[in-house]
Amino acid sequence: METDLDEDEADLTQKQGELLHALALSVALLRGEKEQLAGEQKSCSALGGSMEVLVQERCKPNERDKYRMFIGDLDKIVNLLLSLSGRLARVESALAALEREAETEDSRVERESLQQKRRQLCSQQEDACELKENLDRRERVVLDFLAGYLTAAQLRDHRRYVRLKPALLIRQRHLDELIRLAEEQLQRLAESLPAASGPAPAASGPAPALVPTSPRSTAVTSL
Repeated sequence: METDLDEDEADLTQKQGELLHALALSVALLRGEKEQLAGEQKSCSALGGSMEVLVQERCKPNERDKYRMFIGDLDKIVNLLLSLSGRLARVESALAALEREAETEDSRVERESLQQKRRQLCSQQEDACELKENLDRRERVVLDFLAGYLTAAQLRDHRRYVRLKPALLIRQRHLDELIRLAEEQLQRLAESLPAASGPAPAASGPAPALVPTSPRSTAVTSL
């Protein structure tokens, strides 16, 4: 004869199974968005290729060098800012977790280490922001000499490419992080289910927002 406890456990297992299925759907949706993003990145690369051809055909050798260096540094600096921002967020999270625990000798040493790491990362982030400001000045120089060779429509394409390239990179990093977090949640939940509970029941509707949704567009200035 089933007891109330048995019924509660069965109900909990069913809810966990439904959550597992919904979370799996969320991961699938995120992966689908990443595939769509890959298509946008391909289009952006094609636009960059057409701009490179124009620069090669119409600009002077030293101007071509300035253009290529600017485009190359655009990726490097955005990647640097994203990396530093992510590392700093993880350090801040670890420090916040320590604050919620009783202090011990080990936790005090760990806190001091994390605080030192935070100071270093903040300093590096300030340096990276200065590099970004310098890149913005170089962008204006590049735009000035391109204006002497390109039509108004071609200049608009250049501006769009320079804005789109880092924005897509930011979206990619954000999506990668969302997928990683969702997959970790999925694995932990799957491991918590009883082995005999069987496969998760099919969801009758769309998956709930179990992980934050990614923005459709993110300006590089948000860094």
